[in-house]
Order: sequence, then structure tokens, then C-alpha cells
Amino acid sequence: MKPFLKTTLMASLIGLSAPAFAGLAYVSNEKDNTLSVIDTETHEVVETIEVGKRPRGILLSKDYTRLYICASDDDTVQVLDLATRKIVDTLPSGEDPEQFALHPNNKHLYIANEDDAIVTVVDVTNKDVLAQIDVGIEPEGMAVSPNGKWAVNTSETTSMLHWINTETFKIEKNIVVGQRPRHVEFTNDSRIAWASAEIGGTVHIIDVDSLEQIHEMSFKVPGVNQDRVQPVGIELTSDGKYAFVALGPSNHVAVVDARTYEVLDYLLVGARVWQLDLDKDEKYLYTTNGVSGDVSVIDVEDLKVIKSIKVGRYPWGVVIDPSS
Repeated sequence: MKPFLKTTLMASLIGLSAPAFAGLAYVSNEKDNTLSVIDTETHEVVETIEVGKRPRGILLSKDYTRLYICASDDDTVQVLDLATRKIVDTLPSGEDPEQFALHPNNKHLYIANEDDAIVTVVDVTNKDVLAQIDVGIEPEGMAVSPNGKWAVNTSETTSMLHWINTETFKIEKNIVVGQRPRHVEFTNDSRIAWASAEIGGTVHIIDVDSLEQIHEMSFKVPGVNQDRVQPVGIELTSDGKYAFVALGPSNHVAVVDARTYEVLDYLLVGARVWQLDLDKDEKYLYTTNGVSGDVSVIDVEDLKVIKSIKVGRYPWGVVIDPSS
């Protein structure tokens, strides 16, 4: 065989045998102290990574080089280098970090510390604590607007959204919502915020310019007792078409018209659905189902669940690396 043909054939064979990941989804397994890594093309778990105790909230750095992990029972935020898949650092966080959000500047991390009733702001570049902001009882959800102007914290027991000015680190407004608010999601233009209230069974739509509620949604899943309909995670499509709302122990995800706020459908997923994330092409939506220990994959175009992926015990958070 000629050297050129031999080299070409070997290259072709190598290309066929080497794994090619279209994207990677990272899932935090609360009871196993691990992350499951899912190939978003094959919908298979390709790796399991050991992390700190009781990992819950996870998020990517803006340059997609690091993954931040709330190791709640270790009272710290861990930093995973995505190139090496190794924990390379920890950040100060206060007690029991559960959710957090990163400012668009890729430096300021806002951490909800449930046991301390504070929001801790940490500079991830030098690990300095920039502020500790007193909020309501049991702070949980955390979001930063895409334009960087606002950080919003939800306090579960106080049933409030705390609007923090990111320049002054001061609370400028508190908005009362339904019982046990858990999550906030902004539209891409930073004009609207969606906030879930787990025990209230509601989602609250906030106009960001006026900081006033403009709509309140409730949900009725056919055949499910109303007290099991508990909104938690929310995911919005970038085109403004859909909002997906995880409805907790109802084991369903609500499909909402994001313009009219009409509920279009309820999709049956695994048991105790927590959080959601879209892949980079927004073709698939991934949901973490804590009690059943799996991830459901939803085809966004057809609005159908197409697969269940077994992961670790009590999967909580999910985030998809669009650069992989």
C-alpha cells in the first residue's frame, strides 16, 4: 500500500473510532456527590466525576472553561477545570450554598447562603468577598440579568424577590410573590423576569423596568392532586416562543407560550423534576428528576419526551456546555 493511501486510511479509521461529542451536559447528583457527564448527541452518560458533598447548583463560566459547583454540605463553591475534569480551586461562600449566578463580567459570583440568610458576592479571579447582603429567611434562587444591572435572590420563607443593584450591592426593592419562591429566569433582553413559587404553585412575571408584577400563572395537571404541582426550575427559549416550567412532584413539565402565558401542554417526565437546560441548538431540553434518578430528554420541536437517561442518586442541577 502506498504511504499516502495508508496514512489516509489510518486517519479515516481513527476518525471513525474516536468519540465525537456534539455537546456535554453536566448533572449534579445530590446524594452521590458526583457529576454525571452526558453526550448530548448520543444521550448517554460518558463520565462520572467525584465532587464535594451534596452538589446542587452548577453553572458555567462565561468563557466555558470552568464549571462552578455548590457543594452545599461542604459550605463551599468548587471550581472544576473543564479541560482536565479536575477540581482546581474552591471559593468562599458562606454556609449552605444552594444556588448562585455569575455576572456577565465573568468575575462576580452571587451566592445564596440558605442557613445564613445572606447573599455572598465573591470575585472569582482573586477569591475576595466583595459583599454580604442580608436578605430574607432561607434564600435559595439566584439570577443576574443578562445586561448585568440586577441580581435577584428568592427567600423561601419570606416569599420575596430581593432586587440587588449590582453596582452598589444594595437591595433596591423587595417583591412579595407566592409561597417558597425557588428560581428566577430572565429573558435575553433583560426586560422580563420569571419567578417560580413552589408551595404557592405559581409563576410570577415581573416587568424589570417598573419592578412590578404583570402576570401570575397557575397550573392544573390532569389527574394530579393540586398540592403536588410545585413549580421550581424555569427555562426560556431564546426566540421568546416557549417557557418550560418544572413542576416538581407532579412529575410534569409545563409548556408555556412565553408571549401569551398560556399553558400549551404538560409533559410527563421522571419523578420529582427539579431543573432544566436547553442544548446549544435548543433542539433538546434536559430535565433532572430527583426521585427517579434520571434525566428526561424532550424534543423541543415535537414537544415530546424521547428518552430517559439514568444518572446518579437525586440529580438536581443541569447545565450544558455549548462550546463542547
